[in-house]
Amino acid sequence: MQLSKSESLFAEAQNYIPGGVNSPVRSFKAVGGTPPFIARGQGAHVWDVDGNEYIDYLGSWGPLVLGHSHPAVVEILKKTAEGGTSFGAPIEQEVVLAKLICSGLPSVDSVRLVSSGTEACMSAIRMARAFTGRDKIIKFAGCYHGHADGLLVKAGSGALTHGIPTSAGVPESYASETLVAEYNDIESVEKFFLANPKSIAAIILEPVAGNMGVVPPADGFLQEIRKITQDNGTLLIFDEVITGFRVGPNGAQGLFGVTPDITTMGKIIGGGLPVGAYGGRKDIMDVVAPLGAMYQAGTLSGNPLAVSAGIITLTELQKPGTFERLDTLSQRLTEGLTDAFHKAEIPSTINRVGSMFTGFFNPGPVAGLSDAEASDTEMYGRYFHAMQEQGVYIAPSQFEAGFVSTAHTEADIDATISKVSAALISLR
Repeated sequence: MQLSKSESLFAEAQNYIPGGVNSPVRSFKAVGGTPPFIARGQGAHVWDVDGNEYIDYLGSWGPLVLGHSHPAVVEILKKTAEGGTSFGAPIEQEVVLAKLICSGLPSVDSVRLVSSGTEACMSAIRMARAFTGRDKIIKFAGCYHGHADGLLVKAGSGALTHGIPTSAGVPESYASETLVAEYNDIESVEKFFLANPKSIAAIILEPVAGNMGVVPPADGFLQEIRKITQDNGTLLIFDEVITGFRVGPNGAQGLFGVTPDITTMGKIIGGGLPVGAYGGRKDIMDVVAPLGAMYQAGTLSGNPLAVSAGIITLTELQKPGTFERLDTLSQRLTEGLTDAFHKAEIPSTINRVGSMFTGFFNPGPVAGLSDAEASDTEMYGRYFHAMQEQGVYIAPSQFEAGFVSTAHTEADIDATISKVSAALISLR
């Protein structure tokens, strides 16, 4: 039988790229089969190299809140590229983007741009250690903060997908400085402070977990985390790489009314181009070189293309009613999914915060990593392929978030719900 173009490309890619992919979850190992190679995207739809069309709920894993090839983003990228793609020197657009970020996120007095969420989280932790003079950090099982050595401990997402709780190549001596608590369990945090009362530099967490699937914070959990850090002289880092300008105009910190000391960002602030950032209180940010002794640098940080796309994206999101519309569309989708699963008599839990969501093959509730891991991943794999056949593009892992964009229409949502119903029938 003749191979599809995607199958041929994947076979060739494996000769030159580890696993044939440049990010592990793309390999489809969790769900089986061959990943479609995407040729183009427009609005809420993508097409693969074989000409198959999909309604897209991946959105490049979250950055494309305006959808694919948004006209204003494309226009500014063309204009910017004509003037140069990188200078390794200050540019005006950096200042504009920094002001937009600082005005949007309550915790951020100043911000340093980098090129990825991994860099942002790695740098934020280094800064917290420099500011406090302490070494240990607390993270939460199932929360992913990039692939820096000290953070690949029960890291969720891709690590969960492949059954790898940590990573080879990470020294035990370094990983030992990372204490792993349970999400939505304040007692698991308190015990670490009892054992290490003066050693914990920071707590880092996703205020809405997105890398074990979407798991919202329990009522009062973020407030309790804020209090325990303040009581112990520990800094609170919100990883808003996913949630920043996604769950609301002021991020998760604005949505839940909790102000961290440091915030990390990525995805949406680059409009679909590689970007990251970390920011916070001025006295903390002042430890960063060239003002302070905490060194961090990056050749392509603040490059014209990424910051220009980010400026346009954040400006578009400021238009009246944008987040309300995103929330309405997302609610329409998840209510439809819930109803379809109920009619199919398949146990499920749909978690949603704003325009990010996950459907778990699990009767629920799903409030932490152990709950998420109890999901039926074999069933999810079958569902994933059934959805592909129906022309809907979702994450190739049970432990990931889906995203609604401003480009989705009510017709897209309703078509998706109909396709979900058809996919579920095929699973019986």
